[in-house]
Amino acid sequence: MDALYTAAATANGREGRAVSSDGQLDLPLALPPALGGNGKGTNPEQLFAAGYAACFASAMAAVAREMKVDTKDVSVTSEVSIGKDGDGFGLAVVMRVELPGSLTGEVGQRLVEATHAYCPYSKATRGNIDVELVIE
Repeated sequence: MDALYTAAATANGREGRAVSSDGQLDLPLALPPALGGNGKGTNPEQLFAAGYAACFASAMAAVAREMKVDTKDVSVTSEVSIGKDGDGFGLAVVMRVELPGSLTGEVGQRLVEATHAYCPYSKATRGNIDVELVIE
């Protein structure tokens, strides 16, 4: 791969801080209450969900241009779950894509599937974690 941009961030655990190299991201980290924490901070699952949703929406705009369809009213929500996986933990994702009425049916299905094939986050997770696509 020929890198066009590299992001760098440093974290010191699930109950510390996460800071990007340019300082644009600087926030406290905390375990969510479901995992025994106080929830008074962001957690890695939220950060991954936000990044994946943003990337998927951006990828969809690129795919839509090729398909010559309008995605200005599209919304993407990424739900990232963490749970026990053998002797450790694993992740699963549900991508909820809200499409306007003009993109329902076969066109919408093709758009979402093509986006999933194109999106860098989808490529990175493919074969590693379960990703469910839901069109709403």
